[in-house]
Amino acid sequence: MKRDGILFVVSAPSGAGKTSLCKEIIDFFPGLRHSVSYTTRAIRPGEVDGVDYHFVSKQTFEAMAGRGEFAEWAEVHGNCYGTAISTLEAAQAAGYDVLLEIDCQGAAQLKENLENGVFIFILPPDYDVLRRRLEGRQTDAPEVIERRIANAAGEIKEAVWYDYIVINDDFAVAVDEFKAIITAEGCCTEKVLATVKEKFAF
Repeated sequence: MKRDGILFVVSAPSGAGKTSLCKEIIDFFPGLRHSVSYTTRAIRPGEVDGVDYHFVSKQTFEAMAGRGEFAEWAEVHGNCYGTAISTLEAAQAAGYDVLLEIDCQGAAQLKENLENGVFIFILPPDYDVLRRRLEGRQTDAPEVIERRIANAAGEIKEAVWYDYIVINDDFAVAVDEFKAIITAEGCCTEKVLATVKEKFAF
């Protein structure tokens, strides 16, 4: 059954497991595509330019923002992140659902500017687990970890306006809850009604 593509916007404090969950979901749903954002932060070990992010200089990013090429963008933890309008338009034109991982600032911009969108917030079970996960990544300096934990308090308060909250305590359970959201939204009456009317002539 054909329907318009759905934009799934996913946010979380650093260390909540958002990226791992999204990778699992992408592998499960063949009609779901990952939106690759632009960022000015340094590439981390194991990351691939154009796959994890489009890694660009601050000058390039600012030039794109000045030309109005971003659907949303924000500065987070000292680095800029943005979603190109062309990325979303290309996916929509191809009929794919889009999974977009962005911070709360960017999600709030999309919530205000887009008519449609499903907003999902990923939470860690508590702050102690969040700290252990950040330290276990061994990718950030201690002062960066402290800044991320301090920022998490404000980010978590933003969860109240998201459509769904997934608590990533048990990873397998969190994956199942995430899958349920994607599946349910794909069957939502308002998203398939036009096709139903066409098929059954009413």
